[in-house]
Amino acid sequence: MHNMADKPQPQPAAPTAKPPQQRRGQTVVHAMEGWVAAFRRKLSAGELGSLPVVLVLATVWVIFQALNENFLSPRNLSNLSVDIVGTGLIAVGIVFVLLLGELDLSVGSISGLAAAVFAVLNVKNGVPEWLALVVAVLAGTVTGAVQGFSFARTRVPAFVVTLAGLLAWNGIMLAILGTSGTINLDENGLVAKLTSYYLTNDAAAYGLAAVAAGVVFVVSYQDRRRRQAVGIPHRSLRGILLRTGALAVIAFTAAYLLNRFQGLPLALLIFLVLVAGLDIVLRRTHYGRQVYALGSGVEAARRASLSVTRVQTAVLAVSGTMAAVGGLFLASRITSVSQNSGSGVLLLNAIAAAVIGGASLFGGRGTTWNAVLGILVIQSIASGMAITDTPTAVQFIITGGVLFAAVVIDSLSRRSQEAHGRA
Repeated sequence: MHNMADKPQPQPAAPTAKPPQQRRGQTVVHAMEGWVAAFRRKLSAGELGSLPVVLVLATVWVIFQALNENFLSPRNLSNLSVDIVGTGLIAVGIVFVLLLGELDLSVGSISGLAAAVFAVLNVKNGVPEWLALVVAVLAGTVTGAVQGFSFARTRVPAFVVTLAGLLAWNGIMLAILGTSGTINLDENGLVAKLTSYYLTNDAAAYGLAAVAAGVVFVVSYQDRRRRQAVGIPHRSLRGILLRTGALAVIAFTAAYLLNRFQGLPLALLIFLVLVAGLDIVLRRTHYGRQVYALGSGVEAARRASLSVTRVQTAVLAVSGTMAAVGGLFLASRITSVSQNSGSGVLLLNAIAAAVIGGASLFGGRGTTWNAVLGILVIQSIASGMAITDTPTAVQFIITGGVLFAAVVIDSLSRRSQEAHGRA
């Protein structure tokens, strides 16, 4: 009788290697599942960031392109990139004030005052353009600082202080202009060229796109390393590469379209440099951290020995400075300054741009890039309405609806964050 142990035992079948295509398919599926899970977590926690406004902007562009094929033409997009600059710069200053949970209602009047100061000094009194430009910007800084100091010392809500400023600065502007009404600027002068000069060499636009993508990758990667070193949540390398790649596609597409018209507008270049620089100030400096801390709670900031008066004064000074710079770009666009400068819907559009872009009305959350996204939405609607001959009334209705939706999303997001202990 043979021993069973002597019989050769059957060997388990070797696992069959999966084809490369199947392995790649499973990797993509797992990645998609991870992204969906991350999206659900962010949605429930109220941390969608700028995604809603990006979707709104994409929807606006798709609709108007379907209505008129010239909407996304190089000419129209180039004009759009210049039209956003003046109001967009004012909106960037509004973001600083919103981070405190406050509102500046005087930016329209300050922008008109700065433009009037420049025009009177340069055109009427023969002051060199560069000097008149500096004085005009400093006028905005001083008026903003005065309002900020008054707000910080009296503790009267900023919107009340700046409402008084709206009336006072507008009155001073009218007094400076006098009875002359409109002052025309030199069409070949420094200020006029801010919005009429283009960098026609293709390398300028493509170079800007490459620098933007490179800076985003370097900053994101360094932030990942710092977070990884102290053991806190951080972006994956794959996520950084995907984010950088998406930005690069958008940037180089924009550069290609701009080069098909007249090249890179000087106004757009200045705008993006200022936005990026102020974003660094907010997120990478001690002053910026103080602004965010103050927006999260004034009393807590006082107990932490934060100089509340100094920070609040500085924030309103920044808002006044950006309003002055924005006013000069608006004057450059029409090469004139009048008694109507800084009036109309300018103030409403600047505030709406900051809020639509994602800056919170409750303070403590927002970046300068929110102003860029918001003004893109508003100006895209205005451009689409103009190119399709739609009545202005409809433009106001649509912009108001988008603003209301942004405020509702902001409120719901804050409630969700409070529920998760993050607000």
